[in-house]
Amino acid sequence: MTIHRAVAYVHWNYFLALEEDLDRLSRYVDFSGNDDAYSLEIARLLLGASAEVDVVLKLLCKRFNPNSAASSIGMYHAEVSANCPTFIDFETQLPRYGVTHQPWVNWTANQPPLWWSDHNKVKHQRDQHFKRATLKNCLNAVGGLFVAVLHLYEQEAANGELLQLPRLFNVGEQFFAGTQMGRYGHSFKYRVR
Repeated sequence: MTIHRAVAYVHWNYFLALEEDLDRLSRYVDFSGNDDAYSLEIARLLLGASAEVDVVLKLLCKRFNPNSAASSIGMYHAEVSANCPTFIDFETQLPRYGVTHQPWVNWTANQPPLWWSDHNKVKHQRDQHFKRATLKNCLNAVGGLFVAVLHLYEQEAANGELLQLPRLFNVGEQFFAGTQMGRYGHSFKYRVR
């Protein structure tokens, strides 16, 4: 028996898996408030999403510059902001909870977003900074991953090829390019430029 494989968008699938875990968390923590709530599960999601952000940003830099040596959040900024003009101001939404945010809006060459700094504190000094594993930081990290993955798969996102609709996340109106129905189900079309 032979199995044929098409291209799989591994980082999209990983985002969807983290988002599914976040959706499960919403049964226990109300996302329309509770920004300062923290827990082991929130910490796990924050750390997982942030680690994947690092991987995706590195790949995004390599996509634009195959010789890129960018290997940290500070180094990614110059290449990402130069090649992805909407990245920093990209708006994500969780319509079910009335949440709109821009997870990258405070990112500069010298300063990572607050959620990234807090993730590092939780990662390296959890005994002292566990309370920074907040719902707000987690939502920003998963939202930041959503933005990064959409930019990594820019063409596929524009063509509606990223299958399985996100459960929670959507994009701001200026980044939404419609829906389509295909053989494998519904998909969104995203405009990241």
